[in-house]
Amino acid sequence: MPMPEKKKVGRRAPARVDHPFKGIALVLLSTVFLGCSDVTAKYLSTSLPSIEITWIRFVTFALMFTPVMFPRSPLYAMHTERLGLQLMRGAALLGSSLFFITGLGFLPIAEASATGFVSPLFVTALSIVFLSEKVGMRRWIATAIGLMGVMIILRPGSSAFHVAAVFPIISAFCWAAALILTRMISGREAVVTTMAYSALTGVAILTAMVPFVWVTPSWTAIGLGIVIGVASTVGQWIVVLAYRYGDASVLAPFSYTQLLWVSILGFFIFGELPDVWTITGAAFIVASGLYIAHRERIRRAQLLILEERSPNA
Repeated sequence: MPMPEKKKVGRRAPARVDHPFKGIALVLLSTVFLGCSDVTAKYLSTSLPSIEITWIRFVTFALMFTPVMFPRSPLYAMHTERLGLQLMRGAALLGSSLFFITGLGFLPIAEASATGFVSPLFVTALSIVFLSEKVGMRRWIATAIGLMGVMIILRPGSSAFHVAAVFPIISAFCWAAALILTRMISGREAVVTTMAYSALTGVAILTAMVPFVWVTPSWTAIGLGIVIGVASTVGQWIVVLAYRYGDASVLAPFSYTQLLWVSILGFFIFGELPDVWTITGAAFIVASGLYIAHRERIRRAQLLILEERSPNA
């Protein structure tokens, strides 16, 4: 009799381990890589268009995940049942990178980074539409406080306002969309699969765009572009590892240390010192983000209690 065929078992993420101090250490390490990526991108924006910088970044990103893309590779992880969501997430991640790097070409790095941290506010709004989550009054108040922080930094209507300030906001919205799509994929797709599709999607879109703005880069510029790609990819991967060891509400506060790194590097490399408006607005945004993370922890705890009480669980 013919032997039954073995079913292919999809890759699954390792089980989560409760080790918050290791998670905190990993988050702090990730902010160093992500901060260096942002500073390098700002430095490179003086000589190359943002589309080209982002293209080099995504090419590097894709090359780092090449081993998982070949069907005969033991690391092959391109099988997906959520192709549409994977491509949408890749496009959202591309938009986040492209708009942020575009903003860096015109704004002080501390201002752009602080404004970019409003993504939790967009996640709150998008989760209602796409995840059917209920958002209470307190989370809406926290969201309003975060938006006040954005207004303090941007100061629309004043002479200090720069139209390029909208780019980090659009970047934050795209990142929030990527997070929502990640939640929709989570538990069904391996992390390495999601990252590989994000890399390929970004390369495909940018390759069609980059010929229209192409500037022949120097070897130094190419090297810096590779640094951006490696640093951002490693930073994102470390964040993924960190969240296996601790809850988002525990780790989220430490991700804001990235503002400290970019402010320090921005001062020494570009001579930029955050003004009182940027610092004050950033404080509002950080406080809002921390409270939203706190409410998220409470919401998840309540859902777990309901599941335990449910006779069908």
